[in-house]
Amino acid sequence: MEYRRVGDSGLVVSELSFGAATFGGSGDFFGAWGDTGVDAARAMVDMCLDAGVTLFDTADVYSDGASEEVLGAALRGRRDRVLISTKAALPTAPDDWGTSRSRLLRAVDTALRRLQTDHIDLFQLHAYDAYTPIDEVLHTLDTLVEQGKVRYTGVSNFSGWQLMKSLSLAERHGRTRYIAHQVYYSLIGRDYEWELMPLAAAEGVGALVWSPLGWGRLTGRIRRDTPLPQRSRLHATAAAGPPVDEDLLYAVVDELDAIAAETGRSVAQIALNWLLRRTSVSSVIIGARDEHQLRENLGAVGWQLDDDQVARLERVSSREAPYPHFPYYRQDGFARLNPPVGADR
Repeated sequence: MEYRRVGDSGLVVSELSFGAATFGGSGDFFGAWGDTGVDAARAMVDMCLDAGVTLFDTADVYSDGASEEVLGAALRGRRDRVLISTKAALPTAPDDWGTSRSRLLRAVDTALRRLQTDHIDLFQLHAYDAYTPIDEVLHTLDTLVEQGKVRYTGVSNFSGWQLMKSLSLAERHGRTRYIAHQVYYSLIGRDYEWELMPLAAAEGVGALVWSPLGWGRLTGRIRRDTPLPQRSRLHATAAAGPPVDEDLLYAVVDELDAIAAETGRSVAQIALNWLLRRTSVSSVIIGARDEHQLRENLGAVGWQLDDDQVARLERVSSREAPYPHFPYYRQDGFARLNPPVGADR
């Protein structure tokens, strides 16, 4: 396991982190992800710690808070060995949503109680709240940092302008600055690269990648002209996840199969390993229903795809970017002014 700074901050995390959305299993939606209880969660935490994982991610909306409760119980006695990330903003009740001052203060206190801890290492806004002024949000997060309840702050699922405006206002008013952006990014969902990745590289914001296996589609068990596996959570959750073109999906899976045959690695391990080489990625969040899945995902580190294999995956997974991003690739004059992220200028 390697360790990386989150953006330009001093926070250092493991390149793989563990997502606890499968903990708790409350409700139809999250119940389809998994229903891991405390004993099984403790065993998974043991496996993660043995592998060198340091960051554990959850959210108040996961199983109506049960994920935070199970994670807190599973970490009892070893809180000093881990970093905890949690999130708030999405509705947890008809009248309980957003990032107003009162909501954030209440959400953090509730999370601390559920997680059985006195501080949250990384507190993230789960979505942008258009109803609350950005400076109110930033001021509230400042208060939580000053109180010692939160160490670092970040966001999730923000658009480029939402993140950039927040960073600009934080700088202008001397507020706590977001260091992380938790984003969807996978071989079948590379939209992050078009705007959010250049922003992250320019502004020093680290990416924490959620659903790196394309909402469960790159596990190696989804095949062309084959029914979904009976246990696949896609039966219950596909409509709520990122849209995926089936032709793209199966083309990527075919290439993953070919590279799996060459390397002796699994399809999931190859998809995860590809992400670990991407610009601005601080950590890739893996989840698992059981110890077998977790063991497989943890095997994504400690080795590297070769340059040819990376290039093949990039070719098969590429899609034409929408305006105003496509001129970077299609018109030489624009490309000269805007080289790809990481290229020599």
